[in-house]
Amino acid sequence: MTKAKPNPQVLILMGSDSDMPTMQKAKDIFDNFEISYEVKICSAHRSPDYLHKIMGEAKDIKVFIAGAGMAAHLAGVVSSLTVRPVIGVPLASGPLSGFDALLSTAQMPPGMPVATMAVDGAKNAAFLALEILAVHDEELTKQLLELRKKTQEDIIAKNE
Repeated sequence: MTKAKPNPQVLILMGSDSDMPTMQKAKDIFDNFEISYEVKICSAHRSPDYLHKIMGEAKDIKVFIAGAGMAAHLAGVVSSLTVRPVIGVPLASGPLSGFDALLSTAQMPPGMPVATMAVDGAKNAAFLALEILAVHDEELTKQLLELRKKTQEDIIAKNE
């Protein structure tokens, strides 16, 4: 899918290549913050062996983002295969427009947490991943604080 960058910190997974337009928003944020990531397409249902292989090779990944629609079990299966943070992005698709994906991503059993974003919330998934990475990265913390300050200044300027 996307050529692996050196030492990726984040692994972005999606159930189908049709999910790329939404998940691209997370990639753009990581590019802007110069955070290394890798992107893979794999389905919890259609390619479970491949998902297990990917997860077995993801030893140095710090945060996982999993985007899927409809039954949306990708984030939950990823959570079952790691003790690293997993952020689920329910994707709008099917007759329920992502509501089914939202519920199946959010309703995880105890011990298998998935931080669940809004439907199509790939941007916030990236920002949450950045905040997780910033816990041990002072420079990234400064960048996030600067962005928040700029966002506030932009809002105030629109009122003047």
